Amino acid sequence: MSDAYFLYHSIGMYPGKEADLARALTDFAQVWARHDDSQWGYVLPLRGRFIDRWRAILNAGPDTVTTFENVTSAFHSLLQSLPKGHLHGRTVLVGADCFPSNHFLLQGMAEKYGFGLKTVALRQGAAHVEDEDFLDAWTPDVGLALLTWVSSTTSHRIDLPALVAHGRRMGSLIGVDITQGAGLLPFDVFAPEVDFAITTSLKWMCGTPGAGILYVSLRLIPALQPELRGWFSQENPFNWDISRFSYAKDIRRFDNGTPGCMAALASLPAMDWHAAQDHRALLAHNRHLTAGLFAMADDLGLAPVTPRDVAKRGGSVMLRLPDSHPAGEIVAALRAKGITTDNRSQTLRLSPGIITTDEGLAQLRRALGALLRG
Repeated sequence: MSDAYFLYHSIGMYPGKEADLARALTDFAQVWARHDDSQWGYVLPLRGRFIDRWRAILNAGPDTVTTFENVTSAFHSLLQSLPKGHLHGRTVLVGADCFPSNHFLLQGMAEKYGFGLKTVALRQGAAHVEDEDFLDAWTPDVGLALLTWVSSTTSHRIDLPALVAHGRRMGSLIGVDITQGAGLLPFDVFAPEVDFAITTSLKWMCGTPGAGILYVSLRLIPALQPELRGWFSQENPFNWDISRFSYAKDIRRFDNGTPGCMAALASLPAMDWHAAQDHRALLAHNRHLTAGLFAMADDLGLAPVTPRDVAKRGGSVMLRLPDSHPAGEIVAALRAKGITTDNRSQTLRLSPGIITTDEGLAQLRRALGALLRG
């Protein structure tokens, strides 16, 4: 059977994922149920290996990456760790096409922390925020800007070097949400240099829920004091003197209480698989299939909301469906034929990855054409 799986913007797949995941969880169960003291000696090194896999993807130095449940919790912890009053009376800048969860978080924190939230709007009829509009809104009052590298609703990719260069001139802290591109597109926290980055292992990395990541520059870490802190936030976690707390010198200060390791452990097989691949070949396969998706859109008379220029997009192609064909019904009809997609309003989201085949694309083309004609 052809594989018509187009959901890498949501959950990534790779060959052998089920067996790898089952093996990892079975191994954990066997160790965790032993009547001995081997458990943490088994689990913590695996968490460390998971972190090291992410460091390699980000080109991040030692002691700059740690785990979080998700992107939102990582961003929240970063914001709360800033020096007291750092954002008071200043502006936090985001685009209207950011991941909504991050915007919900900022809306809720703005009044309490005394900052203004400036959201760069979409132009009339546009599907993504234009870089020029973001630059125009980025004024010296911006204390922190969160950039969305690749949009989850259009796959538009920002001109990260230009935006970061402008942010440096404005004197802002600069963070980037790389969730929709990490693992497919090359990314380097030093090219251009950002202050922090947040992501998850779910999508192109093919991991599990709960395996989020926070990277913070070594330049910034000493100035940060996370509000959520605990025994693993210390230089020596086994300090039991409750009157002598001190933060670890590195990213471990964000680790708070006993670390949840299950998501990292369950995602590690996917990270190991990814590390063993030819990353240029993974991207080439995606580019071949996305070119086919654009050709399909042209043949079916569908308007892409994703830029055609490969330098301006991630790994997805989002198509605007006609109002006469409710997108939810189209997605359900495709699912019934073994074709996996999803939608946001009338936008059909299509993200081909390593298990997606040419025959899967042809299957999508035939089925979608028949549905639109019907």
